[in-house]
Amino acid sequence: MSETIRLANESDAQALHSMLQKAYASLQEHNIHFTITRASVEDVRTVIRNESTFLLETELGITATATVRFPWTPSKYSSPAPWPFIHWFAVNEQAKGQGYGAKIINYAEETFLRDQVKAPAVYLATAIRHPWLTALYQRRGYEAFHTATNPLGVELVYLRKILRQDIYEAQEQKEYVRTVADSGSLV
Repeated sequence: MSETIRLANESDAQALHSMLQKAYASLQEHNIHFTITRASVEDVRTVIRNESTFLLETELGITATATVRFPWTPSKYSSPAPWPFIHWFAVNEQAKGQGYGAKIINYAEETFLRDQVKAPAVYLATAIRHPWLTALYQRRGYEAFHTATNPLGVELVYLRKILRQDIYEAQEQKEYVRTVADSGSLV
């Protein structure tokens, strides 16, 4: 089985939008709404244009995806941290449980952010009420550092992962990060 990881381009917007809508559809049944569930193809095209959207492709087409937004990327969302933010992480419904999610996240975290960009850390967010995602990210080395509510009313937990301890420790990180103690207990 042939696999390729590449950056998305604007011509991928329709197929990526379709895959993301299918991947996030089951969350709506649990009354968990992320901005992608209401995004248009044009919204996806704009994200591809302004952020680093990675696609893992197999014979299924787009099999997994993850997008990296940088702190300097114009966004309508406020950032609780000075590091790159991973979002729109999804796996094609036909490919779940086959390791493609781990491969695309590893690529974004290690090959791209740690080894190429030299980012000290990365963060992401998920719904506090999601039954298993927080635990999955914690097993991958993420730690909760902040909570907030998204524009759709979903309570989120923000989790960070240190990628380069040497760079992370050399910077003044604490002024940017709200600690777990400051933001209340996290699930």
